[in-house]
Amino acid sequence: MTYIKFFETIGMNDVNLVGGKNASLGELYRHVTQQGVNVPNGFAITRDAYALFLSQNRLFERIDTVLDGVDITNISALQHAAKEVRELMLNESLPHVVETEILDAYGTLSAQYGSSNIDVAVRSSATAEDLPDASFAGQQESYLNIHGTQLLLLHVKKCFASLFTDRAISYRHSRGFDHKAIALCVVVQKMVRSDTASSGVIFTLDTQSGNDNIITINSIFGLGENIVGGRVNPDEFYVFKPTLKEGKHAIIKRELGSKEMKMIYSKKLRTLNIPTPPRQRKEFSLQDHEVVALAHDALLIEAHYGRAMDIEWAKDALDGKLYIVQARPETVHSKKSHGSTIEKYVVTEDTSKRQVLLQGRAIGEKIGIGAVRVIHDLSDASRFRAGEVLVTDITDPDWEPLMKKAAAVITNKGGRTCHAAIVAREIGVSAIVGTG
Repeated sequence: MTYIKFFETIGMNDVNLVGGKNASLGELYRHVTQQGVNVPNGFAITRDAYALFLSQNRLFERIDTVLDGVDITNISALQHAAKEVRELMLNESLPHVVETEILDAYGTLSAQYGSSNIDVAVRSSATAEDLPDASFAGQQESYLNIHGTQLLLLHVKKCFASLFTDRAISYRHSRGFDHKAIALCVVVQKMVRSDTASSGVIFTLDTQSGNDNIITINSIFGLGENIVGGRVNPDEFYVFKPTLKEGKHAIIKRELGSKEMKMIYSKKLRTLNIPTPPRQRKEFSLQDHEVVALAHDALLIEAHYGRAMDIEWAKDALDGKLYIVQARPETVHSKKSHGSTIEKYVVTEDTSKRQVLLQGRAIGEKIGIGAVRVIHDLSDASRFRAGEVLVTDITDPDWEPLMKKAAAVITNKGGRTCHAAIVAREIGVSAIVGTG
C-alpha cells in the first residue's frame, strides 16, 4: 500500500511520514508488545494521502482564497473563514486510490479481530517535515466509536478538515507557519471497550515534584477522553519504582476521585457522558493488582524510550485486559535543567485566622496572588486582565492565552494530568484543579 502503513511497519523514524501519534504507536506495537504489553493494532494514513486529497480537489488554491486577507485577531472573521475552509474540504471526495486503501486496511484490521466492521478510534496527527520543533498537540480532532466503512471515510475527512479549526489557524499564524507546510496524518486504531470498564493516564514520574522514583496513575470509569479533557476528578495511585522492581508491595498512596461523569458508547452520538452511579463514585476504578500491572507496563515503556513517559491506557470490559493506547515523552520535567532554583516568598500578615475558601489538587510550587476573575466562557475572555487569578470550570487549548496572563489558575474539575494542570506546569503558573 502507498498511503497506508500498519503499526507493525512504522516507528519513531517515520514521524515525518505518519505523524507523532502513529510513529509512537508503531514503536510500541513493534517492540513493546514482544515484552507482554498489550497494544491495540491499527494503521496510519500518511501525509501523502492528505497531500493528494488537497491537490486532486484543487483545495490549496481555494483555501488560499478564503484565508487571504483574513484578520486573524478578529475572532468572528477567523471563525467564519475557518468554517468555510472546513466545509470546502468536507464537500470533496477522497481520492479513489486513498479510499480503496483505507477500506482494504479496515477490512484487514477487522478480520484480525474476528469482525467484518470493528469499532475504531480515528485521531488526527499533524506533522511538519521542515519544522521539527513545531508542536501541534491538542489542536486537531479525535473521534471515538467509529463503526463501518462510510463513517470511517467521513471521519478521515473530518480529521483532515480539523487542520483548519480557528484554533489551529491562529497557532500557525502566531508562529509564522505556512499552512501549506503542515500535513495531517490520521490514526485508525481498534477501540478498547473501556466504556464499561476504566481508563486513564500514567506518568513515569511524580507530576508535581518530578521525582523519577514514582509512577503516577490516574483512573476513571468509562472512556479516557474525560480524564485528558479535565472534565472529571480521577482516582490517583502512586507506585514506588524500587520496591516494584523488587516484587514487593509498591503502592504507596491512593486518592479517591469524585468521578462525577463517565463517557460511554452511544449509537446516535457515538459517545455520551452520563452521571457515574453513586456506588462507582465511592469505589476505586482500578484494583491493586491492575495498578501494579500498569506500573510494570510503564517501566517497560520507559526503558524502551530511555526517558520519562506520558502514557494513555484503557481496560477492555470484554476480555478484561489492560491496553496501552498511546505513549509520548513527558514534556515538563524533562525540559528542566538539573540545577535548582530557590524562590523565597515573604508573607507579611498573619494568615492563621483566614478562612480557606476552597481546596483541590495543587499544581506547581509557587504562590500566586491577584484579583479573582471568574470566566465561565471564552466569549467573556476580554474581561480578563493580566495578573488576575483565573477561575473557571475546565480548560482546553483555547484557554492557553488567558492562562499565560494569569497569576494563578483554579478549575472546578480535573486531576493532576488534565489540560489545566499540564499547561500550568509548562508555563510555570500555580494552579488548583478539581475544586468542585
